[in-house]
Amino acid sequence: MQAVFLDKGTFSEGIDLPAPTGVSDYITYQDTPPDSKTIIERCQNADIIITNKVQITAEVIAKLPKLKLIQLTATGMNNVDQDACAEHDITLYNVAGYAVKSVPEHTFMLMLNAMRAGIYYHQKVVDGSWRENGNFCLLDIPLIDLEDKTLGIIGVGTIGKRVSEIATAFGMKVLWAEHQGRSPRNEDYTAFDEVLANADVISLHCPLNEHTQHLINKDTLAKMAKKPLIVNVARGGIVDSQALTDAINNEQIIGYGSDVFEQEPIAADDPLLTISDNPRVIFSPHNAWGSKSAQETLWQILSKQVADFIHKS
Repeated sequence: MQAVFLDKGTFSEGIDLPAPTGVSDYITYQDTPPDSKTIIERCQNADIIITNKVQITAEVIAKLPKLKLIQLTATGMNNVDQDACAEHDITLYNVAGYAVKSVPEHTFMLMLNAMRAGIYYHQKVVDGSWRENGNFCLLDIPLIDLEDKTLGIIGVGTIGKRVSEIATAFGMKVLWAEHQGRSPRNEDYTAFDEVLANADVISLHCPLNEHTQHLINKDTLAKMAKKPLIVNVARGGIVDSQALTDAINNEQIIGYGSDVFEQEPIAADDPLLTISDNPRVIFSPHNAWGSKSAQETLWQILSKQVADFIHKS
């Protein structure tokens, strides 16, 4: 079978990405432009498409008669027209469970940097500000401990639960948010609005769908009584960028750490860029998932899925 990997460049250099067992013709591209014509040309003879973020539309699927499997190198599947896959009897696989170490650790990197103004103080060391000040230490931005703070988690899957475990080790109290508008399913969960009102830190780990699009907006931000830090390692669209920016500027929340954005790479006119100099704001370029170990695990899971699919075909 022929497999075409459309965006191998989404992996780090040096990560071994061999053809899965059963693939006899393996074609890879570092990246693929977003136009349908190029995608169709590159995949005309493909039985299998492997991709991370390339948009596979209904138009593309309809013009690839040999296609049997679309294998994503990610958990999210919103870049593929799933209805068109069903209509043309094409199997769609994602990969889950590969970043259960990488994303939680990145979550706390963002959290700690924001609470302790890490980037701000780093810059004060290297630009001479500390030397000019003359004191043995600088403390113009307060350092905030995580211990005894309340962490609200929105999205309690494998990653959310691992974040809970780490938070407990830091001495934080953890609240699991129930879905917005629903009563808590059991005693492990807390009503959504109650979490917003009581959390010192809110960490987002939920999928992006019609229920979570701009879940963090002007109205929900207004319910955050303790002016929390918000951390987003889920999807950019879960947060209304303008509302979040306004909340920082109006001191409704203390800070924002994010690995994800509504447009990626981030748009030049994204309002979030206007708050990038805030000592409690830290951004990373959607790489929370991508530790070396996580990338290797992802490819192992993917290769087995593809090999099993070929074996059953």
